[in-house]
Amino acid sequence: MATNTPYLGPADLPDVIPVFPLPGALLLPRGQLPLNIFEPRYLAMIDDAFLSGRRLIGMVQPVPADEDAKRPALSAVGCVGRITQLAESGDGRYMLSLTGITRFRIVEELAVTTPYRQCKIDCEPYQGDFEARVGEDDVDRDGLLKTLKEFLEVNDMEADWDGIRRAPTEILVNALCMMSPWGLKEKQALLEAPDLKTRAALLVAVTEVALAKDRPADDKQPLN
Repeated sequence: MATNTPYLGPADLPDVIPVFPLPGALLLPRGQLPLNIFEPRYLAMIDDAFLSGRRLIGMVQPVPADEDAKRPALSAVGCVGRITQLAESGDGRYMLSLTGITRFRIVEELAVTTPYRQCKIDCEPYQGDFEARVGEDDVDRDGLLKTLKEFLEVNDMEADWDGIRRAPTEILVNALCMMSPWGLKEKQALLEAPDLKTRAALLVAVTEVALAKDRPADDKQPLN
């Protein structure tokens, strides 16, 4: 999904953005992440994002060992998202959708008076994120779909296969990564993958490890 404001490179983004640490919430370029905002500090963050005129938020995962802390340490890499949909619930919540723009590396967390955290960021290492569908031809799409099919069968889940087959490879890979049930370490690794091929291969590898644990012993391949 494109946004109304074009982002052609790091220079189109501010150096400082508000950040939302949320365990397990993975945002990738051009992916869409629904959020249900109810904490006062993050309601204030959304209001301020609109007042700035940019509607930008940095999604970042806490460091896994620190995820339950009141003020957890932040992972080094996150993803900038633009608020592209927003609705008020009527009971004090915001229901919104973020569309991913680019990954960023945290340069430093700033001392601020806002109730939410803000960081100085660097998007320069992720120039490739600004161009859609880069590296699609390098992805083993058939292998990805084979693993997805097995995962769905093992977990007794259904999928819209017509929609999956029509989806561009970048959208498919990133959407599957974002929806995956894996933990913080795995999702952070998916976020930090250097290219689409590596991200898809990592998703397949993590999924196959989980499938191997679920298979009956008779179905497991002997080690050479």
